[in-house]
Amino acid sequence: MNTRLSFLLLPLLLACAAPVAAQQALPAWDQLTPAQRETLIAPMRDRWNSSPERRQRMYGHARDWQQMTPEQREQARRGMHRFENMSPQQQREARALFARMRDMAPAQRDQLREQWKKMTPQQRQQWVEANPPPARPPH
Repeated sequence: MNTRLSFLLLPLLLACAAPVAAQQALPAWDQLTPAQRETLIAPMRDRWNSSPERRQRMYGHARDWQQMTPEQREQARRGMHRFENMSPQQQREARALFARMRDMAPAQRDQLREQWKKMTPQQRQQWVEANPPPARPPH
């Protein structure tokens, strides 16, 4: 009975393990095939070619990313993930706050953060209307 159960479960276990093994099998960049490299680079090339007005910004972001520590990169990833899961209204508020705080001294940022926490949703909406986020560049 035990052998029979093992015989039945083995294909299931192998099927579950195959995707994990395939993910771990990818080599370092230098060992990728030209086709694999092209798969990774193509979306970036398409964005670069379709948006000449955004090239400077894209290049700046890539340069900044290279200079970040692994901890800073992880913090940025968490922030991007959190932003992507916000409602459109929350994203608008976040853009407005970020734009406003960008040029503030740390003490001023802390003060605005505390003020924001105490605001009602209606007060926040009024604040965003008085301090609109900058226009978003086209994608």
